[in-house]
Amino acid sequence: MAGLMAGFGNFTHAVVRGIPASLAKEALRTDSLDVDLTGAQKEHEAYVSVLRHKLGLEVIELAADESLPDCVFVEDAAVVCGDTALITRPGAESRRKETEAMKRALKELDMNIVEMADENATLDGGDVLFTGREFFVGLSKRTNQRGAEILADAFKDYAVSTVPVLEGLHLKSFCSMGGPGLIIIGSSEPAQKALKIMQQMSDHRYDKLTVPDDHAANCIYMNLPNKGHVLLHCTPEEYPESAKVFEKLKDHMLIPVSNKEKVKVDGALTCCSILINKKAKI
Repeated sequence: MAGLMAGFGNFTHAVVRGIPASLAKEALRTDSLDVDLTGAQKEHEAYVSVLRHKLGLEVIELAADESLPDCVFVEDAAVVCGDTALITRPGAESRRKETEAMKRALKELDMNIVEMADENATLDGGDVLFTGREFFVGLSKRTNQRGAEILADAFKDYAVSTVPVLEGLHLKSFCSMGGPGLIIIGSSEPAQKALKIMQQMSDHRYDKLTVPDDHAANCIYMNLPNKGHVLLHCTPEEYPESAKVFEKLKDHMLIPVSNKEKVKVDGALTCCSILINKKAKI
């Protein structure tokens, strides 16, 4: 098992996508909040800049598509693990075409492409938590049992367990990985219940880091050469109490990244990139 975990968080490439102007008015959202489009675009530029300049990833930036207001949230369009990319079938019909540009980009990166062709299946990448040892898949408004079964079939090396998501959009709306064996979790009752289910279903023991705000539990963990453990997390302006909790992670390089606008359309930090570890061709 140690071998499997050795590469957890190692990434070389990130796929991101621009923000269309249509995001402000037409993107799906739970609450009818006004989005400052310029603010959202600035925020996204800063996010991409962290990946590219601060962390040195090779960033593949797909063009925004005005007919797809949610297209910046690339995480939902594919699940990548090792050399395999599962092209999903997003739960919201208005988002299904987002997978086309993603599939092309992942093909160009020589990934083994698996497509979710079953019309009864739905899966959003935001419902998929990969721990390095196994997958947890949230059964939510956007992801169903059939989607989880197809994911299990695509990644046969790993156990796949399903977790009911009773509140919030996705499983990762209230949790993410903070390192090998460390789950970051929100403190709400639904989040804590989901964590209990994950712990009961797993053969592995995970440590947990609980943050007061569910949204703040969505972070991006990486383990990079010359940088070590890296965590992109919410800013103190957005969630001051949660931001304090991350300071406990003494051996992580902590990078606060603003997500004030994108959260209004249910976007979180992990939603805006697909991270890939591409082994160099010999």
